[in-house]
Amino acid sequence: MNISKKKFLQLDPKQRHKKCAEYLRILYEKKAPSPEELQYYASLLSWMGGPSYVHTDLKELSDRYHWHLSKAGLNLKEHNLLPTLRTHDRPAKLPFPDIAIYLDNVRSAYNVGSILRTTEALRIGSVYFSEKTPFIDNEKVQRTAMGAAEIVPSFQNCPLSSLPRPIIALDTCDEAIPLSDFIFPASFTLILGNEEYGISNDSLRLADYILEIPLFGAKNSLNVACAFAIAASQIRKQLPVNADFGKLGPH
Repeated sequence: MNISKKKFLQLDPKQRHKKCAEYLRILYEKKAPSPEELQYYASLLSWMGGPSYVHTDLKELSDRYHWHLSKAGLNLKEHNLLPTLRTHDRPAKLPFPDIAIYLDNVRSAYNVGSILRTTEALRIGSVYFSEKTPFIDNEKVQRTAMGAAEIVPSFQNCPLSSLPRPIIALDTCDEAIPLSDFIFPASFTLILGNEEYGISNDSLRLADYILEIPLFGAKNSLNVACAFAIAASQIRKQLPVNADFGKLGPH
């Protein structure tokens, strides 16, 4: 796309900056521009009466590219060098493993919806609802889950004692095992507790292990949906990604 000095100087200032931006985009996409190509860009700058600028760092090229776009009066959103972000759903890559997530008196429908969304996104397991936890037919749950409520296997009225062992409680106590130190089995139940009081005593009596997320600030705990997201990420790291898992059903 090289242009002669004569034609370049016939352009108005905004068009000159646009030409410079177009050229820098080509250099950026090549990842390793040659010294000759960079020298041509330096010539464009000198023809505009600007200072010489030759740099091979891609971040610097990107910044320079956007500077030319702003001088050309162009919309940066339409000419971004950064990767295109995905904004739409896609086909699921994995089925749900034989893991039960038990919501022990989680009261907030928004937390429930967030937990469902994380469960679906990471394909962690099936969700079991205690009696006082808003179910998937709750409008706020559905709104926060953003479609995940219709995908995640969800069950009511299943006692905790009927779910897969070991039963693992996610809470805070002096005897808890740090989440990062625990090796998860292929099948288990993870208990998430009430936002204010944590996991109930009845559920704790059934727990085989208590895990906690190591915290370094003044606060003792995290929001239950945030804590689950951290735990789910740790679980997902330990799960195989090519096994033919079966869906967990009522026990």
